[in-house]
Amino acid sequence: MKRHIPPGMAVTIVSAWILIGFLVAPLFVVVPYSLTPERYLSMPDGVLSLRHYRTLVTDSAWIGAIWNSVLVAAGATVIATPVGGAAAIGVWQLGGRVGRVVSALAVLPMVVPSIVTALALSRTWVTLHLFDTYSGVILSHAIIGVPFVFMTAIAALETLDRRTFQAARSLGAGSLRSVRDVVVPNIKTGLISGAVFAFFASWDEIVVTSFVSAQTVFTLPRKIFSDIRDNIDPAVTAISTIMIIVTFAVAVVYLLRALPRAKIKESP
Repeated sequence: MKRHIPPGMAVTIVSAWILIGFLVAPLFVVVPYSLTPERYLSMPDGVLSLRHYRTLVTDSAWIGAIWNSVLVAAGATVIATPVGGAAAIGVWQLGGRVGRVVSALAVLPMVVPSIVTALALSRTWVTLHLFDTYSGVILSHAIIGVPFVFMTAIAALETLDRRTFQAARSLGAGSLRSVRDVVVPNIKTGLISGAVFAFFASWDEIVVTSFVSAQTVFTLPRKIFSDIRDNIDPAVTAISTIMIIVTFAVAVVYLLRALPRAKIKESP
């Protein structure tokens, strides 16, 4: 049975999609620029070329920057996911005023301006001899990613009955086993979502990276920013196009997987 959409609601939906299209459309401007055959940034004039995409897989500078970003983002995600998840479970257990205070502290890296976080981490890593090291950059990005995991895990825990955990304890399971076998499986989706957010937050980070590294750890955002500032290498538009395509592909896959679940919930 088809739903009847009121005219007012239809206008609102159409207006919303027009606004979304207006906001998203500028992202795709880089696509034709990435296909130019010229060495400089320009629109293709009748001839399309993939030379700048080939640059991404043949130029050692671009290959190194991409692999550095993958390594740092993966390392930061591996650290941020268990830390953020454990913090969320701890707050869920505490509850009350103490839980709210800890929650506020857990999301501080997301609230504090990036430049402040970058300056604080820079001075700290110099003191600890972690400046311009992979360990220092990964830890910095993990700190940024923890709030994302924490928030998605907290949201997942809101749907979990506390009595489930208490029942596991009453049956003889210890705290750690109850968390591992009962709580974590029930919030797995929230943890995975948080891990994805943490990964992309690290992948996109440039302010903190610029303050805690120099030449040893040269990530993809730093490479892009450097090329835009110096000579605007068209390869920047090629990697931007790839990132846009990957992002939309992930979003489409997520929507296709979520749609059947939404229909099941709506069915009587």
